[in-house]
Parts: sequence; structure tokens; C-alpha cells
Amino acid sequence: MRHMIMIALLALTTSASAQLNTILGDWKTVDDKTGEQRSVVTIYKGSDGLYYGKISKLLMYTELDLKCDKCQGEDHNAPIEGLVIIRGLSYNKEKNQLEGGRVLDPESGKFYYGKIYPKDGKLILRGSLDKRGLLGRNQTWIRK
Repeated sequence: MRHMIMIALLALTTSASAQLNTILGDWKTVDDKTGEQRSVVTIYKGSDGLYYGKISKLLMYTELDLKCDKCQGEDHNAPIEGLVIIRGLSYNKEKNQLEGGRVLDPESGKFYYGKIYPKDGKLILRGSLDKRGLLGRNQTWIRK
């Protein structure tokens, strides 16, 4: 009986890990206004058990030396490439999404509530003014 319980737990753990792998990794961001691919964001698990995303590469020629001049605090004038824009999200197994953290918009320097979930082989980033996600917008990212 104990052996069967261990096998069931292993199957559940493997399933949750496989779902999470549909979110982690490198994603090309797509501008929701122009449709252009702008950067590559790497989503990863931090040592604190929460999830983060940083701009690992800028794709647009004119943006290569951009700084986050509208950001506040330690991010002020930080290079956009290498900037951590997804911060402190946790994984919700039931919904297969990252949620509960903040997302930084480098163009405005503002933080928004964020959630991230896979849909049809793509990734949806929802940034919103409210925790429930009613007042905000989506960006659709594609796997690199």
C-alpha cells in the first residue's frame, strides 16, 4: 500500500512539474500595439521559491542601449537588458499559472499586479491595476 502511495505522489509531482515547464524558460515578448517582437524574457524560479523574469535580450536595434529612466529606486537608469521585470510570483497548480507578484513596465516605470499562464502554446502576461485583474491588459508572448 505504501508503495502505491509513493507512486501516486511521484505522478502528481511529475505532472505539476510538467505543467510549470510550460511557463518557465525563454519567451519572445510581442508589443501588443505594433505586433513587433521586442525582447526575450527568461522566466525562472528564484532561490526564495518564487518566480521571476528578466529581459535577457533586446531584439530591436534601436533599443539596445536603453535605460529604465522612468523606474524608481534601484532600477532607476538601470539597463533594460538584464532588468528583472517579473517579481515574486508564486505558482498556482490548480490554475497552472504564476500569480500574486508584480510586473514592471520599463516604458512607464510602473509596477502592476501580474499573472502569467500558458494558452495555446503561447504565454499570456496579464498586468493590472487591481489584484483581481479586471483593470489591465494582456500581452501574448511566444516561446523562443
